[in-house]
Amino acid sequence: MLENLKPIIEIQELDMKMVRLMRVKRERQKELKQIEDLRADLHAELKAKEVEVEEIGKQIKQKEARVVEIGEKLKSLESRQSVVKKVEEFNALTQEMTATERERIAEEQKISDLVDTKAAEEELLQKIRDSLKTSEASSIALEKEIQASIDMINEEGSQLKKERDVLAQNADADIMRIYERLLRNKKDRVIVPIENRTCSGCHISLTAQHENIVRKGENLVFCEHCSRIHYWQEAEVAAGEAAPTKRRRRKVAT
Repeated sequence: MLENLKPIIEIQELDMKMVRLMRVKRERQKELKQIEDLRADLHAELKAKEVEVEEIGKQIKQKEARVVEIGEKLKSLESRQSVVKKVEEFNALTQEMTATERERIAEEQKISDLVDTKAAEEELLQKIRDSLKTSEASSIALEKEIQASIDMINEEGSQLKKERDVLAQNADADIMRIYERLLRNKKDRVIVPIENRTCSGCHISLTAQHENIVRKGENLVFCEHCSRIHYWQEAEVAAGEAAPTKRRRRKVAT
């Protein structure tokens, strides 16, 4: 293996740990966001339901005021009817009183319907309040657990970065720049070994000539398919060596 690659491979292992930590952190942050969104939705639903119940209450008051007006009108019509002399006027007032009474009954029925609706909406409103209260109580403990997990990830990531910074000080600057550029593009291992004449990054077969150049370890060698940097593992060299030939037993002369 190219000696200058060894410290950068160590750096890569630290980077991969940090990448995994960041993925977990994002998932944990996503969970926090979901909890916050759920709470916000419940608050919005609660507010909307409170406005709806308040609006029904206003409608009931308006209808009740209208019923009072109709009652006053009926009293006025009854007073007028008691003093009229002509039959035609009496009958006309009777018809008007009948129509006004029907209007009052209709308004009272609307009030009754609105009261029933309000009661149902108030019941639903209380359920939303209870749900929000329960959700907030349970989410507080969960949020603390998630935040503690994020804090641990930050602490571990900080320690990994310190180790990385120490290694980076002794790493080849030119190779380091190439490595970091590749890492930014792929967010995955970019210095990989050849396994069975195949790039262990993109898993595409390589030529024998390419493998031989990598085995020599004299220069950086890039995968012609994925641009990753290749190296040859010493363990593979040992495994690839031919097994020692079995010694034949000499025949004893008779």
